Amino acid sequence: MDDRSNSLLYLLQLAFAPVGAYSYSEGIESLVAAGAIDSESSLRNWLENSLEFGAVRVEAAVAVRALRAAKIGDLKALSYWNAWATATKETEELRLQSWQMGRTLTRLLLDLREAKLSRRESPVASGLTTIVKDLVEVGGNQCNFAIGFGMAAACWQIEEEAAVVGYLYSWAANLAGAGVKLIPLGQTAGQQLLLDLQSQISLTAREVLQLEDDDLGSCSWGLGLASMAHETQYTRLFRS
Repeated sequence: MDDRSNSLLYLLQLAFAPVGAYSYSEGIESLVAAGAIDSESSLRNWLENSLEFGAVRVEAAVAVRALRAAKIGDLKALSYWNAWATATKETEELRLQSWQMGRTLTRLLLDLREAKLSRRESPVASGLTTIVKDLVEVGGNQCNFAIGFGMAAACWQIEEEAAVVGYLYSWAANLAGAGVKLIPLGQTAGQQLLLDLQSQISLTAREVLQLEDDDLGSCSWGLGLASMAHETQYTRLFRS
């Protein structure tokens, strides 16, 4: 198997790693309860706008910066962007979600390395265990998911563009799945939704790779309000 095929397999494994993403709706559950999202079209509109203007594009940009820092073993940069990502979370639910998923992913990376399940040895991969452990020591259990994703992409030598596309697609797939359960929608509608989002995912990925540090920002007040409403929702299926 050539390097290109290996990279694709690593990307697929990272994008669908078992980090508990299925437990979260990122406010969609409260929006469905309020009637703001009640169909495939309204869910697609929410996800498209989130990709174009929302917090997920900033998360993807942070993942790119973590990838670059991990490649050169820059713990200071990783710690900075981890703290920066924490500070941008508008609600406790979103912050705890990111920490839980990041903690789960970094533990998975360490377990895989220690079990020697990864056969793709490289200076980056062999040094990742120390970087992850150092970051965990600095930040405790408060490693954001975007940071963990970027470090994993560096470990498995996934190219930046592919890593961003994988990050955005896994996010979209998770929330499309939440919508299928909540609205509810049929599985075919969910798959059609993901097909419809492909062009926006590709466009957002290209834009994310061109963002300078001073350009990082989003219009995510809708997400913040939905998340706050979900925190006190009487009945719910999802953790956030």
